[in-house]
Amino acid sequence: MSTEVLGLGAVAVDEILCVDQYPPADAKAQVRQRERRCGGLAATALVAAARLGCRCAYAGVLGRDDASAFAAACMEAEGIDLSQAQRRDEARVIRSAIVADLGRGTRNIFFDLNGVVGAGDDWPPEAVIRSAQVLLVDFIGMEGMIRAARIAQSAGVPVVADLEDASAPGFAELLGLVDHLVLSHEFALGYTGEGEPARAAQKLWRDGRALVAITCGAAGYWVCTGGTPVHCPAFAVETVDTTGCGDVFHGAYAAGLARGLALGDSLRLASAAAALKASRRGGQEGIPTRAEVEHFFSERSSV
Repeated sequence: MSTEVLGLGAVAVDEILCVDQYPPADAKAQVRQRERRCGGLAATALVAAARLGCRCAYAGVLGRDDASAFAAACMEAEGIDLSQAQRRDEARVIRSAIVADLGRGTRNIFFDLNGVVGAGDDWPPEAVIRSAQVLLVDFIGMEGMIRAARIAQSAGVPVVADLEDASAPGFAELLGLVDHLVLSHEFALGYTGEGEPARAAQKLWRDGRALVAITCGAAGYWVCTGGTPVHCPAFAVETVDTTGCGDVFHGAYAAGLARGLALGDSLRLASAAAALKASRRGGQEGIPTRAEVEHFFSERSSV
């Protein structure tokens, strides 16, 4: 059976240390809890799509070190196919040390990109990309992302982008290859220089795009499909932890496209999945299943 959602980019392993209060310089702090979690834009989006019932695959580049093995095991446990993932001795996944301040509810993130490849510049084979129903791209491995997006575009495969860094060479070219552009309002405003999400969405629109969506967290999202941008409210939930919500939104939106849903219905699915995630602690562990999202919808339709 063909892959429904194919991802190539960022995979991370987070070492999380929970302390009562983030310490000042040259001080000590007792660790109350420590966890090791899999994260990253591509990996988290694929987990979201997989829990919604999609056949997902990761075909980026992983290492042979302990962190890569941990991330691979986490993805495989979610049913994500890694048969097309390339392994290289010198490659690494993103490694992060996160110190969570339990008292203030804040966190400090220290991330290491040394050795990170993401999308390979000559991998995966064209046939793998052409056979997918949706391609998820991000900014990790720009040359490989551009190659994959070109192949997908020529094959009529929708390209969904999760972009957070415009500094990499080739970013503008990749942006031009994306037909389903879903960006956070922080990035969209900074990149376009606009002061409002609606104006940013309009500025990012171009002929050939299917959709531009600007996500605004609890304030919902703006969507542009060629005309005047439209605002859609977020689902009201008690927010507990927003870790990974943006990645979940991307993965669930891709899942909607793969299932043949209309653009508006795919966005609504993405919004619901992200809202449910925000109501739970943790990153990937808080991502809802398809049954949970359907129950979420049914509760609201009965009100």
